[in-house]
Amino acid sequence: MLITKFDPFKDLRDLNRRFYNLSHSFPNVDIDRESSISGFTPEVNTREGEFAYHIDIDLPGVSKEDIKIDIEDNTLKISGERNFKNEVKEEDYYKVETSFGKFQRNFTIPDNVDAENIDASSAEGVLEIVLPKIKEPEKKVKSIEVK
Repeated sequence: MLITKFDPFKDLRDLNRRFYNLSHSFPNVDIDRESSISGFTPEVNTREGEFAYHIDIDLPGVSKEDIKIDIEDNTLKISGERNFKNEVKEEDYYKVETSFGKFQRNFTIPDNVDAENIDASSAEGVLEIVLPKIKEPEKKVKSIEVK
């Protein structure tokens, strides 16, 4: 009879190893977001304020000239392309880092947005889009006396 030492964490290590191998089988999942050659998916934060909706999109390496924003059929379409090349030449080595790809994100615009006054600005790799709300007229309540 063979005696084996009990390892309570063996199953957890095996599960971790299987999950790690599985995540590399699918290159377009969130674990490895930017490994696709065809493009990338920028991170987006949305919030609602009292007077406007705000959309913040992380676009490092994308210049504002490469960003296109359109409104079509109550849909805000944000698209662009990232082209980044960093080259370092030193005495004993040469390094080139490149990153490129296209992206597109679509958002349905709520009915209470003033589409004519949407504003967009880009600073330090973050695109901020402000969608102002339409001021709804105050509803007047009229009391009717019962006779």
